[in-house]
Amino acid sequence: QVHLAESGGGSVQVGGSLRLSCVVSGYTFGSRCVAWFRQAPERGREAVAIMFMGNDGTWYADAVKGRFTVTKNNLERTMYLQMDSLNAADTATYYCSTTSHPSLGCTIAADSYAYWGQGTQVTVSS
Repeated sequence: QVHLAESGGGSVQVGGSLRLSCVVSGYTFGSRCVAWFRQAPERGREAVAIMFMGNDGTWYADAVKGRFTVTKNNLERTMYLQMDSLNAADTATYYCSTTSHPSLGCTIAADSYAYWGQGTQVTVSS
């Protein structure tokens, strides 16, 4: 059974940093791309970062490019989202997700993903 579990959220001031973690189990780590999404109140779920497996390529939404970095630790089966220079617009619940099969690619569409973590709240205040 595929399982993802996020942690690391919290409350920070504008300009601060947080590192989110996503522990993955239930499939060969590294065989599927993993995406980070966020959802603010009354807004849809939006993709913020993707790590593509195989070449470890990455994609970032324009809103976070240059501030967020996605990395992984194969031994710990963990994906990370390092978030720097946070601002109020980054306030949201953050989720990690993966596809239902290694042959499926990652896109920015939330309905591309079959497995989701429970989410971790990030609140940025001035």
